[in-house]
Amino acid sequence: MDSVSGVGVLDKAVSVLRALEERGPLGLLDLQHAVGLPRATAHRLAVALEQHGLVRRDREGRFELGLGLVGLGKAAAERLPVATAARSAMEALRDRTGESVQLYVLEGSGRRCVVSLQSTHGLRWIVPEGALLPLDRGSAGRVLTADTPRRSAWVESVEEREKGVASVSAPVFDGSGTLVAALSVSGPVERLTRAPGKLLGRIVVSAAADISTRLAG
Repeated sequence: MDSVSGVGVLDKAVSVLRALEERGPLGLLDLQHAVGLPRATAHRLAVALEQHGLVRRDREGRFELGLGLVGLGKAAAERLPVATAARSAMEALRDRTGESVQLYVLEGSGRRCVVSLQSTHGLRWIVPEGALLPLDRGSAGRVLTADTPRRSAWVESVEEREKGVASVSAPVFDGSGTLVAALSVSGPVERLTRAPGKLLGRIVVSAAADISTRLAG
């Protein structure tokens, strides 16, 4: 594999973590194929990461992401100003709509979910905090890649990334007017309808504006 940072062993270890993030639990052979490393190297790295709590084994002995990453992710999110500023507005939005609410930031060629609040409905759409999702599918991805997003604009999507799921997103700006995040509401099409923007667009834009105001203050 090609080195990204110039520190080969670090790049290889991160490739193991990324493979487990994207594919879920993997046996050694599948992990080896996913990262493109020799079997012994993949095993050595996975076991070393296991010693640090960043990787663990499931009941079938497969490697999966370790619980040590939970604390690291939580600490990272808490140190992200937009995540801190957004939480109360997101809670109010979740309570008002009854649907799941997420906050995404741009990361490389994807969008990272830094805050995720679950709907109270039994039938709901769940995005785990820390999940890295594509930019080319879903309303939040289009918000984050817009050339000149407008503060009053919302973007909707219906079954773009997952069948049966709809979402509506709006941009969040910092005090300098720079786009820093996308605020989303997502849920089953049967509740959000096939026109989620018409149903919830104004509410999501208002919540995003509230977060922007908090960041500017």
